[in-house]
Amino acid sequence: MGKYAHLNILLAEDDSSIRSAIKAMLFDLGIHKITEAADGEAALQNLIRTPQGYDLIICDWNMPNKNGLELLKDAKMRAPSTPFLMITGRADEESVMKALKSGVSGYLRKPFRMNQLESKIKVIADSWSEMA
Repeated sequence: MGKYAHLNILLAEDDSSIRSAIKAMLFDLGIHKITEAADGEAALQNLIRTPQGYDLIICDWNMPNKNGLELLKDAKMRAPSTPFLMITGRADEESVMKALKSGVSGYLRKPFRMNQLESKIKVIADSWSEMA
């Protein structure tokens, strides 16, 4: 049982192969409570249907029906304290600043390795324990 095994994660990514790769990385970290969404609207519906909420939302920026920034806005209205990790191929400084100003907890540029994902989850998890 990994130190992150208790986490309940919402994973929103429209590319099924990338979504599967991220899910495999999360499994390797001991995280098995993962709800998958293929677009932003499906992710929002999962937020609506899950009254207990999620410990972390991992979301792609570019998705159909509702992009990552739109989902972030909706998520912040429903569960303002839920950490939000944005994943994207966008590396330009303007995009990074826009995401940070929108309230993301972390930003991870694709492609990334498992140790980079774990590092982001660790930083977010450490900030929860400080708040508890």
